[in-house]
Amino acid sequence: MIKEPASKISVELTVNNKSYSEWVDARFSLADFLREHLSLTGTHLGCEHGVCGACTVLVDGVTVRSCLMLAVQAQGRNVTTVEGLASKEKYHPIQQAFHEEHGLQCGFCTPGFLLAVSELLENHPEPNDDEIRQNLSGNICRCTGYQQIIAAVQRAAELIREEADG
Repeated sequence: MIKEPASKISVELTVNNKSYSEWVDARFSLADFLREHLSLTGTHLGCEHGVCGACTVLVDGVTVRSCLMLAVQAQGRNVTTVEGLASKEKYHPIQQAFHEEHGLQCGFCTPGFLLAVSELLENHPEPNDDEIRQNLSGNICRCTGYQQIIAAVQRAAELIREEADG
């Protein structure tokens, strides 16, 4: 068996319900791991300082800035990226709502917003506008002016309720 160099660490984690075991540099960010090792390029890198929210993913259901988290810190954890939201057959209700309400323009910030909205609606299924603004304040969009994003979150909550009611 070939042993990896000392600068590499083995990490085992689940990403979008698929298990992975990889060798990574100890200082490799989770964002870089997702993009470079797993080819999940929906996780975008903007500021690389945790300010813009473009790299937001869910780790065990909680939003994290993947540019600030090391890949090795995800050891044994469950990570969800934007690629893990929808099935191949249809959009996730949050994606559908963003489409319907024009909650995206250039799309660079969209994956981070979608995952932040996922956590928000999981914890607050019927948020008011102030709760939406507060919970999404860590994600920056330079295109939409946020009104369409707020409308999209309200529509997503509605779609999720409709889906649950059958």
